[in-house]
Amino acid sequence: MSIIIASIWMNSILSVVIVLTVLGIFIFQKIMTNKFQATLKQWNLILIYIVEFIIFIGAIVGILFIWEYDFGTMVSDFLTNAETLIRAKTGAIFGSILTIFIATLIIKASKLALYHLEGKASFGQKRKKTIAKVSMSIIKYVTYIVTIIVILALWEVNVIPALAGLGMAGLVIGLGAQKFINDLISGFFIIFEHHFDVGDKVEVGGFKGEVTDIGLKTTKIRNWKGEVKIVANGDITTLINFSRNPSIGIVDFGIAYKEDVAKTTELLNKELPTLALDFPDIIEGPKVLGVIELASSSVNLRVIVKTVSESHYGIERAIRQRIKELLDQNKIEIPFPQVVVHSQKE
Repeated sequence: MSIIIASIWMNSILSVVIVLTVLGIFIFQKIMTNKFQATLKQWNLILIYIVEFIIFIGAIVGILFIWEYDFGTMVSDFLTNAETLIRAKTGAIFGSILTIFIATLIIKASKLALYHLEGKASFGQKRKKTIAKVSMSIIKYVTYIVTIIVILALWEVNVIPALAGLGMAGLVIGLGAQKFINDLISGFFIIFEHHFDVGDKVEVGGFKGEVTDIGLKTTKIRNWKGEVKIVANGDITTLINFSRNPSIGIVDFGIAYKEDVAKTTELLNKELPTLALDFPDIIEGPKVLGVIELASSSVNLRVIVKTVSESHYGIERAIRQRIKELLDQNKIEIPFPQVVVHSQKE
């Protein structure tokens, strides 16, 4: 009895060692493939997948051999019944192949059609791009599920109980995964109520950036530094969309009290609009709004400009530079903080 127990323990340990070794090989291969993905050629990737398949089959055979599985009987039974089995299942085999082919064709045709829709320049391009990404995701998963069900039915597997079981399992999982369901429902309303699209500039929870991807569960936002924030759709309770309307650029500056405000305003309103020739994103202006403050050492004026959404930052910098050049050329003083001290003679 002790010998049998020792044998079982030894077989178990060897099986675990084989499984851990194969997992280690797969993990190492995945890390190295991701690291050198750009330099690997297509045939290298195919060779890697073939080697992975051989290792996987070898591991299964090795585990069966350790547990003294009778390969001879299995091969003999297969050779004896192979012809009968193949004749009986010819329809299922060809039906499965045809189903997989049609599913692959549907996915590829959908990708091609949605890619063409996404890449075609037209009005509402951002909206089309968003719908294309979500639609492709839905089409892919629905196709996978239908393909599996059809293949099981072809092989005379009763899928009705399986579907009923999946429905019950979905109910149980739904009760325990309310956050996940909440994210999906929120994602649905975000997409179809048109809260924002791929390419829009938004701010969520103090993080401002461009929407790079919208899914039913999460949304990805990338800021100007390249940082990507992944937000669960259910957590998007307050959002600012900067891409719906034109942006307003504001530039404040000061001139000395001795300078003529009317003359300065006339000069800037004449010269600043020429910036539109260099910046096609300018929709209106720039123009001097007027005096906004009588400060301690300057009269402060404000210039505003209307631009294409979120393109006002660079235009504001150009306006400041142009104002400085114009004021210097016309000898209009730009004051700096100063203190006047009066001395009293004794």
